[in-house]
Amino acid sequence: MRIRISLLLLGVLVVSCGYFNKSEEIDAVARVNTSYLYHDDISGLVPADASEADSILIVHNFINRWATQQLLVDGAMVNLSQEKQDAFNKLVVQYKNDLYTKAYVEALVKRSIDTLVTIDEANSYYEENKEVFKLNEELIKFRYIHVDENIINYNDINERFQRYSEKDKKVLDSISIQFKSYSLNDSIWIKLSQVVNKIPAVNSENKDELLKKSNFIQLKDSLGVYLMQINDFLLRNNTAPLEYVKPTIDQIVINKRKLELIKELEKDITKDAIKNKQFEIYK
Repeated sequence: MRIRISLLLLGVLVVSCGYFNKSEEIDAVARVNTSYLYHDDISGLVPADASEADSILIVHNFINRWATQQLLVDGAMVNLSQEKQDAFNKLVVQYKNDLYTKAYVEALVKRSIDTLVTIDEANSYYEENKEVFKLNEELIKFRYIHVDENIINYNDINERFQRYSEKDKKVLDSISIQFKSYSLNDSIWIKLSQVVNKIPAVNSENKDELLKKSNFIQLKDSLGVYLMQINDFLLRNNTAPLEYVKPTIDQIVINKRKLELIKELEKDITKDAIKNKQFEIYK
């Protein structure tokens, strides 16, 4: 690849013979004042399946962007005040320090953090902060089957779907290949908006029928019939159920643990540094 890029550069760079000699000596492919772009900087730049024309264009554009940036930086170094440059240099150092410390702390936390949130912990947080978990949209628990109404065993499917005993569940699950689409897990809360988006037969005019507990609904479209059973529902501004917000609570609890662990790590590392004479404050 390096040989290929080097050959491509012959077609995109116009430089003096004296500069080529200098570039070869320092293994550079381009120069702007005292800044150099090296072969290593562009290695892996060209995809293996790129055509020669595309490869030339990619390398050419990269070098031009690099050169433009370097020229702007050099111009800034000449035209910006020393005070402004010093302020920027401090920001650069601070940014570098932040990157290193963040990566190091995250590695320490990842090694030590307990990410298991028990149901008791989640419930405790939930009870103490119920006012935070207000719904901003309706939720429902429901099951549905979309099936061809002319299917030979339609009446049996309909009967089993409404009765829904343990045996019926197993039978319906075993013949689900006959359904156009379905969801038989009616023990989880889902957003009403997701149902409206997923089931074309549900629209703004009839969606309120899904907000009636223990309601059985049949809706038809050109492809068949939807059998729907609503087990439960919650309206906007109701308190969200624990099982629905538990993933959010888990993340909140884990984040609190992280913050506490980081504080402890910072204390310990400073305490150890003082003890080992690595950190001193001069009076």
